[in-house]
Amino acid sequence: MININSKLPTSKESIFATMSRMAKEHNAINLSQGFPGYDIDPELIRLVNQYMQKGFNQYAPMIGLPELRTAVADMHEKAVAFRYHPDTEVTITAGGTQALYTAITALVCEGDEVIVFEPAYDSYVPAILTQGGKPIFVSMEFPKYQINWDEVSKRVTGKTKMMILNNPHNPTGAVLNETDLKALTKLLKGTNIVVLSDEVYQHITFDGKPHLSLASVPELRERTLIVGSFGKSLHATGWKIGYVLAPEYLSKHFRSFHQWVVFAVNTPIQYAIAEYIQNEQRYLGVSSFLQKKRDYFVSLMEPTKFKAIPSHGTYFQLMDYTAISNLGDVEFSQWLTKEHRVATIPVSVFYHEKTDHKVVRFCFAKDDAELEKAAELLKLL
Repeated sequence: MININSKLPTSKESIFATMSRMAKEHNAINLSQGFPGYDIDPELIRLVNQYMQKGFNQYAPMIGLPELRTAVADMHEKAVAFRYHPDTEVTITAGGTQALYTAITALVCEGDEVIVFEPAYDSYVPAILTQGGKPIFVSMEFPKYQINWDEVSKRVTGKTKMMILNNPHNPTGAVLNETDLKALTKLLKGTNIVVLSDEVYQHITFDGKPHLSLASVPELRERTLIVGSFGKSLHATGWKIGYVLAPEYLSKHFRSFHQWVVFAVNTPIQYAIAEYIQNEQRYLGVSSFLQKKRDYFVSLMEPTKFKAIPSHGTYFQLMDYTAISNLGDVEFSQWLTKEHRVATIPVSVFYHEKTDHKVVRFCFAKDDAELEKAAELLKLL
């Protein structure tokens, strides 16, 4: 065996892969990994097939098809009243995670500090460490998962290169408000800090709460790379089509690495999505659709001993299980999967110190019958 000096010596299997594998092994209902449990629009499949049949099956341009870049620019202009230039400020990627990794790779150097808000999506920190960067952790305040900006300001140093925000937030379902954006703008004024804004759930907010993109604030927009994904809004997570919006100078840095990571993204799917999203209701309607799912799941869970923590976005619902068990959340999730055949995600894995509030994450983007069956099993606890 060859001796390898690993860049990530403590890296383990993703919790999503672990829990999905356990769900399959124990024939459990999988409410752990965040993927929809229902079919996508047949019209979108038809369009993909149409472009394949027409022969659009070779490499797309490195930055993405002009048709899709223009459609993305149009989509965001309607949302934030600002237009990113399709040629110089919009880049199509192989999903959101690739976009995040490439952005971190392009901009974080040895010794740079990156502010990460916990609980944090699990791809951020490995990407930072791989580049020799140092993650600086700030915990969101439990149980509302709000950001204390005074605490954030204490973590900013001369070495701070980047701040990573996730809005709407996975795994908590929290969303940023106007006060957050004002505090962030004030905090960053006069600094050289770049913001990486993970907005892949931008079209999934609830209860009338708007999605406030960082692109809506000029002072933030000029220093921000925004990551989006069609996997969430079009119920097609397996297609891995995303994009990055950024000022031209940041886009140049991003593209200089993007070309060596994937070079180009799936051609016929790009054509299909570009045509499909001309009808904006095809992505704007996902919010009301998933709010109904959330409300139904929460109502199904009311007779159980779980306590819902409000979710204002994404397709995840956090549940407090302190009335059921004293087990740590990882052990509880494993026990729930093995003994009661419902798989979930322990929230402590999203903290570097494994902070355990006895909370687990359920994905409610599933068929109603699957949610009903899961709730019936959970009532037995």
